[in-house]
Amino acid sequence: MFVSALAGMTALAVPAAAQIATTRPAAPARSRPAAAQPQQQAPATPVQTATPAAPISSGSAPVGYVIGVDDVLEVDVLGQSDFKTRARVQSDGTITLPYLGAVQAKGETAITLVKKVQDLLKAGGYYAKPIVSVDIVTFVSNYVTVLGQVGTAGLQPVDRGYHVSEIIARAGGLKPDAADFVMLTRADGTNLKLDYKKLAQGGPEDDPTVAAGDKVFVPEVERFYIYGQVNAPGVYPIRADMTLRRAVAQGGGLGPAGSIKRIKVTRDGQEIKLKLDDPIKPGDTIVIGERLF
Repeated sequence: MFVSALAGMTALAVPAAAQIATTRPAAPARSRPAAAQPQQQAPATPVQTATPAAPISSGSAPVGYVIGVDDVLEVDVLGQSDFKTRARVQSDGTITLPYLGAVQAKGETAITLVKKVQDLLKAGGYYAKPIVSVDIVTFVSNYVTVLGQVGTAGLQPVDRGYHVSEIIARAGGLKPDAADFVMLTRADGTNLKLDYKKLAQGGPEDDPTVAAGDKVFVPEVERFYIYGQVNAPGVYPIRADMTLRRAVAQGGGLGPAGSIKRIKVTRDGQEIKLKLDDPIKPGDTIVIGERLF
């Protein structure tokens, strides 16, 4: 995401290039107070900052993404190559910029930081009409982790309270082998098991919001096995309210020689007895025996 702004900018959606007057001089006017002259004599070099040991690819942060500690920013002034700086937000919430020194960035968005840097440069007399841009190169402070059977697992930056369904949609939706429930782990370690159908069709109470540090996990669908005298033996997913009766139907129904009275169910290595309307569990193996002639 690249955010550019002119002084007096009135519409955020307008690209920076569209806001630059065609009659402007080749480079923005530069004026410096007398106190700043010694600094002018030394060649300015971009501030070098250490990259985090395990940098996280950002993709595109939302426009309202709130900058936090360890986020990496790139700050530039149009036409002033000596100002361009890539810096990591320090533990005190600041980044170091040429001429300005430490500037508080934590809690700002890219848009509000543009305005802050513009004002500081003009107030210090460094540039008359600076055209500032701020790019969030890497974000590590405000994101939700999305894992499991989704289109694109990874980090989703958050700039507000997104619902779980919105986060899943941003991650590309569910894969065909996804379970029909979602696990939400809060930053404090608490867990919620959420029915995906309710997430998609229910009200706000069925679709909670997430916060930075939360994890959304979509597990692979759980399965059962059915063999013997059925028309379509094999391995099938367990969906909500799966009973023995529905499992037999999922296997194509009884074959010509199958008997509903000769069903064996094995669970965790032990043979158990189930009625037709009893629920089955993941890993159950169902064998349909032959009827007696």
